[in-house]
Amino acid sequence: MQRKACAPGIAVLLAAVLAGCTGGSADGGPPDGSNADDTGTASPAAEPGRYRTLPDPCAEVGESTLDELLPGIRQISDEKQRETAYEGEPTTTFDTDRKVGCRWKVDSAAATDHLLINFERVVSYDNAVSDDSQAEQLFAEQEASAHLPVPTATETAATAGAPASGSPAPPGGSPSPSGSSPSGSSPSGSSSSGSSPSGSSSPSAAPSVTPTELQPRVLEDLGDEAFLDDGLSSSGSTAEQRTVTVAFRTSNVIVTIEYAEQPTTVGVVPDSKEMQDRAQKLASQLADSLGE
Repeated sequence: MQRKACAPGIAVLLAAVLAGCTGGSADGGPPDGSNADDTGTASPAAEPGRYRTLPDPCAEVGESTLDELLPGIRQISDEKQRETAYEGEPTTTFDTDRKVGCRWKVDSAAATDHLLINFERVVSYDNAVSDDSQAEQLFAEQEASAHLPVPTATETAATAGAPASGSPAPPGGSPSPSGSSPSGSSPSGSSSSGSSPSGSSSPSAAPSVTPTELQPRVLEDLGDEAFLDDGLSSSGSTAEQRTVTVAFRTSNVIVTIEYAEQPTTVGVVPDSKEMQDRAQKLASQLADSLGE
């Protein structure tokens, strides 16, 4: 009795099974359940920021600018020490491609001056968020942490050129603006613009508030956005230290300047207008150098 041949039937069955597993159609079309329109429709990545590198902050400030910001630097008699003071000290950072900084500290007979500059290059790791948008969000958080005062109606009218009598008083029950002296002495911003930041002119004993134009505020015409903060702090019986902060954003780079001065004499208050003018002048120079 002959055995029936079954190999051809098994081969046909295996071919059918394999065809079903691959999910392909007989005419070479796309697999079952696939969408031919899906190809090439991936969302494009968000635009990268303008800046891919950061400058050396210690080399961005010229000697003439440092002479103005740090008057004691010209009083250093030793030439080598003076050159070292001009060079500044780089801040510690673990990624110079993303964040760099430089600081200066100079003592004089009248005061101790500090200057700190930070550059931060913001990079977004979300393809849906551009570097600029990420930097804008971070800068908004930095501005919010500064707690800038909200301009009152009187201040807004005065800024717009409307007649106003005297300096606006702070809202009832609210603390004095950060630019005013908590001890009740006149802030240096109310003194003449020619006064020395080292306190060569005696502060007035009459209570006053910092003029509106010197209070912490948003700045115009500096980078894409900017703000200025100004505050006084004291440590027990020591003289009050004034710190002026100017921060601005240009595309995906955020620049922060901290300029501080502490007189050696108790009761002397650093001049607010003079320090703000110097810090803003430096900020404009840094913004221009980034734009080159």
